[in-house]
Amino acid sequence: MNTHSQSYESNALIDRLPPHLKQFIKPQHYDHYTAIDQAVWRYVMRKNIAYLTTHAHESYVEGLAKTGISLDRIPSMYGMNRILKEIGWAAVAVDGFIPPNAFMEFQAYKVLVIASDIRQLEHIQYTPAPDIIHEAAGHAPIIANPDYAEYLRRLGDIGAKAILSGHDVALYEAVRQVSILKESGNSTPEAIQAAEEEVIRLQAMETELSEMAQVRNLQWWSVEYGLIGHLGAPKIYGAGLLSSIGESEWCMSDQVKKIPYSIEAARQDFDITKPQPQLFVTPDFSYLMEVLEDFANGLSLRKGGHRGLQKLIESKRVGTIELSTGLQVSGQFSRMIKDEDLNVIYFQTAGPTALAYREKELIGHGVETHPNGFASPLGKLKNINLAIENMGPVDLKAYNFYDGERLSFSFESGIQVEGLNITGLRNVQGKLMLIQLADCHVKYKDEILFSPDMGVFNMAIGNEILSAYAGAADYHSFPNLYHASSYEMTTRSMDANRKARNALYASVREHRNDNNLSDDRRKTIFETIQREHNGDWLLAVELLEGMENEQYRSEITQYLHRLAEENQSLKKLIHDGILLTQV
Repeated sequence: MNTHSQSYESNALIDRLPPHLKQFIKPQHYDHYTAIDQAVWRYVMRKNIAYLTTHAHESYVEGLAKTGISLDRIPSMYGMNRILKEIGWAAVAVDGFIPPNAFMEFQAYKVLVIASDIRQLEHIQYTPAPDIIHEAAGHAPIIANPDYAEYLRRLGDIGAKAILSGHDVALYEAVRQVSILKESGNSTPEAIQAAEEEVIRLQAMETELSEMAQVRNLQWWSVEYGLIGHLGAPKIYGAGLLSSIGESEWCMSDQVKKIPYSIEAARQDFDITKPQPQLFVTPDFSYLMEVLEDFANGLSLRKGGHRGLQKLIESKRVGTIELSTGLQVSGQFSRMIKDEDLNVIYFQTAGPTALAYREKELIGHGVETHPNGFASPLGKLKNINLAIENMGPVDLKAYNFYDGERLSFSFESGIQVEGLNITGLRNVQGKLMLIQLADCHVKYKDEILFSPDMGVFNMAIGNEILSAYAGAADYHSFPNLYHASSYEMTTRSMDANRKARNALYASVREHRNDNNLSDDRRKTIFETIQREHNGDWLLAVELLEGMENEQYRSEITQYLHRLAEENQSLKKLIHDGILLTQV
C-alpha cells in the first residue's frame, strides 16, 4: 500500500502518523543490499547470539523469535511489520539520523525508526551511524517486553515535547555528517577527520543542558547503552551494546564502571565516537518509568511559567504554551514581559501561529488567520480579585464583558486594554478563553503594544502559563514542523575489485543456501581470494564454515591466522569467526 510520494509498505500504525513525520520515511530498497552486506549481517548476528544468549536480558533472545529477525538474512520492513503488528508496534525505514524531536515522536506513536543502511565490513564492530543492525537487531527484540515497550513509548511521548537549543541542532547536524562520511565509502580521511573534530568541538562547549539534551542522555544510558539487574552481574538490554560485537563484551569487564540508574543519567554526557567508560544499571524495566516520571516533573511541559517560555524563545523553533484556561498557542515565540515577581504578563510570537484547545485547532484560528504572529497580556485585572477566566455570568455582566459593549480595563501588571468587544470563545467548562476586540488599543507604560490599524485584537484569557513544550498543539497546524537536514545520505559505489569480491560472496551465499557448496568449490574460491583479494577475512570465514576437508580447513585457517597477526585490529574478529565455524 503506497501512502506517500516515496513507495513503502504501510499499515494502520504508520497510516496514522502526521505528515511532518511521514516526510522522513524512505523505501528500504532491499535489492540494494549486496552479498557482502548480507555476510556482515550474518557474522554480527551469529556472533551476537553466541555471546548474548547468556549476557543479554532474557527478553532479547525471546524477542528475536517474536519479531521474526533471522540470523542469516537482513530483515525486510514488510516482514518485520507483519510480526511487530502482533505486539502493537510498527517499523519504518529512514535516512540515517533524523531530528531529535521527530525521532522521539515516532517512538510516541509506537513506530520503530530503522536506518535501513548497513555498516561497511570495515566498520563491522561499531559504527556511529544508525544502521539496520543497530535498529533491527538491537531495538526490535527488546520491544517484545511489555514493560520496556511502554517505557520506550512514554519516553518518546515526553521527549517529543522537550525543548531544544541551537546547540542541540548544531550537534545533530555534525553527528549526522560524521555518520554519513564514515559510511559513504567515498570520503577522504581529511573530510572525516574535520567532521569528527567539529563533533568534538561542539561536545566540549560549556553549555547548559537543554531539555532535549537531557532526554537524549536518558535515552542513551537506557535505551542505547543500558544494563539491567544486579549491579555486580548485570545483563545487557541497550541496543547500542546489543548491536556492537566489540563493546557488548568489553562493557562487562571491570574496566567499565557500573552505576545505579537514577535521574543523574539525564545530566551525564557521552561521546558517541568512543566506547563508554561507565554504564548505568537499572534493577528492572519498571524502574526506568519511575525515573522518567521524576525527570518529567522538572520539564517545562509540566512547570510552564517564565522559564518554560524563555526556553521556547531561545529555541527559535515552533513551540506551544498552554494557559490556565486550556487555550494553547503554537508558534515561534519571540518576546515576553515579566513583572517583578517573574510572572509572565505579556507574550508574543513571530510568524505563523495557531490557537488550539485540547490539541485541536480552534476553527478560524489557524496560521492563515495569524500569519504574522500573536500577542496577548496575561494575569488578573487591577482592583478586581478575580481572573477573567474565573468570572461567572454575573461577574462578566458587571464588568461589561458582553458582546457589542466597549471595554476598558487595566491588568495588575499595568497593561491597559480598550476596545469594542466583538465576541468571545469559551472552553467546555464555559470559561472564556479568547476575546476579540475591534478598534482596540493595548498599552504598557509608554509602549503601544497594539493599535486599531493592526486589525482585530485577539486577546488570550489566562492567568498563567501552565505548560510550555516543543512542537504544535495540533500537528495539522504545522505540516512542515521539522527541518530536514542539509546533509544527505550517499549511495555507496563499488569499484571493480569490490564488485568481483561481492560476486564471490554471492556465489558462496547461493551455494550454501542450496546446500551444494562443495569443498572443491570452496577451495577454488579461496585460491581466488589469495590471488586477487588477499586480506579479505570474512569471506574466508564463510568458506571455512561447514568445510570437511581437513587439508583445506588447515590452509584457510593458516591464512586467517596470518591476517590476524598482520592486522591486530582484526585479530579478535578473525579468531571469533573461526570459533563460529566450529559450532
